Amino acid sequence: MTAGAPSQPRHFVGRDGTRLTADVWGEASAPPLVLLHGGGQTRHAWDRTGPRLAALGWRVVAPDLRGHGSSGWSADGDYDVDLFADDVRALVAELGGRPTLVGASLGGLSALLAAGEAPRAAIRALVLVDVAHRPDPRGVRRIIEFMRRRPDGFADVGEAAAAVSAYLPHRPAPDDPERIRHNLRRHGDRWVWHWDPRLLDSFEGRVDPPGMAERLLGAARHADVPILLVRGGISDVVRDDIAEEFRDRVPRARRVDVADAGHMVAGDRNDHFIDAIVPFLEAHATAPRPGVSVRRVR
Repeated sequence: MTAGAPSQPRHFVGRDGTRLTADVWGEASAPPLVLLHGGGQTRHAWDRTGPRLAALGWRVVAPDLRGHGSSGWSADGDYDVDLFADDVRALVAELGGRPTLVGASLGGLSALLAAGEAPRAAIRALVLVDVAHRPDPRGVRRIIEFMRRRPDGFADVGEAAAAVSAYLPHRPAPDDPERIRHNLRRHGDRWVWHWDPRLLDSFEGRVDPPGMAERLLGAARHADVPILLVRGGISDVVRDDIAEEFRDRVPRARRVDVADAGHMVAGDRNDHFIDAIVPFLEAHATAPRPGVSVRRVR
């Protein structure tokens, strides 16, 4: 398996029969690893991460969350976080093998609730990517403001790529702006983001709702699996003090920062992100089986 190996498509069934589309890399016999993207992204956020982790010895599954990419939309426009958590439970049950979950932002919240609240998903370990029990509301509002911009879409893919570069000035400009096409869909003669615009109504009402921080801390403590919090070193969503509070209050949690990465850690510094999580995965996300081992590739 090489780092450039193509993915294979797979479909899962989430809550209420919602169809979830996923990309899969790696050998069928390898330990399963699920990558869950953030709100407003698609499974293609993991296009560089997925094949590299597969080359290291995992069976990697990267789904589009409901309302995103090629997965189904909620018929009633409801995108409560509990729906996403139930989708994760359904995916884990269908996949089997006690996978490890790697969840960024919304994907991390969904994974945390699925792992720590009944009925608890049967997982091996959990990696939270720049998400903890509470966010800095200013950072979340900045994300929502970006998602609210340009409701009429873009004239072409290059215009969308320029908007992202302006939003993420710390990230080097992409070598190939066409890669962003995966995050867009055609709407008439315009290009719009590839997610249900009704998502924003749910997001705006739940920036940091009362009681959610304690609920998430409770889920983290009850998950009974090793947890790694990967914080972007310049994140405006998970501040240093928030990450420290999470680690202090969750006995099985560890923390690592990725320098010069913002909220979208894997997209900002993918090599450093992989270096940050691989030791944890090697320690906790492998199933001992004769003749099968996780291998490090440089």
